[in-house]
Amino acid sequence: MTNTISSVPSTDNILAGVALMLGFCITAPLLDVAAKLASSSVPVGQITAARFMLQCALMAPFIGFMRLSMYVPREQWLPLISRALLLLFATFCFITAIRVMPLADALAIVFVAPFIVLLVGKFYLGEDVGPRRIGACMVGFVGVLCVIQPSFAAFGAVALIPLGTAVAFAFYILVTRGLSRRMHPVALQFHTGLIASLFCIPVLLLAQGSGSDLLDPVWPHGIAWVWLFGAGFFATLSHMMMTYALSLAPSATLAPLQYFELPVATLFGYLVFHDFPNNLSLLGIAIIIAAGLYMIHRERVTANQLITERAAPPI
Repeated sequence: MTNTISSVPSTDNILAGVALMLGFCITAPLLDVAAKLASSSVPVGQITAARFMLQCALMAPFIGFMRLSMYVPREQWLPLISRALLLLFATFCFITAIRVMPLADALAIVFVAPFIVLLVGKFYLGEDVGPRRIGACMVGFVGVLCVIQPSFAAFGAVALIPLGTAVAFAFYILVTRGLSRRMHPVALQFHTGLIASLFCIPVLLLAQGSGSDLLDPVWPHGIAWVWLFGAGFFATLSHMMMTYALSLAPSATLAPLQYFELPVATLFGYLVFHDFPNNLSLLGIAIIIAAGLYMIHRERVTANQLITERAAPPI
């Protein structure tokens, strides 16, 4: 099943896309809150596995209801598996970090991912990226260092773990760009959850009884079940909102809105855990947001210039 989308989105579609992206920015930090709460009694590996297993379970009924094909062409399996493993690694690293770090600090470091995507596009994929956007990337990395410095002093090497999330998520975005054109969003989410779950379960079985704080599974008690369900539910809901938002409105319109996730995460971190970034971290977060928004602005300017050049009559 494929959806036919007009090349010029209607105003209603754009407004719906904006609403969904704002919904993503509100629900995605709830995933982080639930995972952080669960991490006090449940190992990170088990939380990660629960997140993907629940995503798979929630998507399965929609596969049948929407009569989507489960068939995946042979050439799509490698990028599909790569996408699942990248998201699995990114999730594991992030939950490991937020066990001790404030949500806003860890998330701010992860927001280096768009800069990594742009640099990979220029130096590996050969995309045309101007010096202003490269400069914005460098400024963004300075902002990340401002966040890492006090976090490293307070929490040690764990403050570097969100960088692993950022790198993995950057390549996850690049792989998703290709797959999203060939697979329905619901089918893509289902297969991602299924593949990640199939990798998680053997690891947890092998780690059983090992005593590992990160991997040795335990039987959750009481409200821990709620936090595990919340991690999987809000992960599935937020990612579906983002996916459908991108199908309704141009990415150039939606990309700046994603930075709204940072103040929302800061608010939730303060309300639930009484965590609040210090002054240097706040400066770093401001630099990251400013650099990211400027980079998006330059991408818009470049895209409009290309459109104008292509529309110009030949001389």
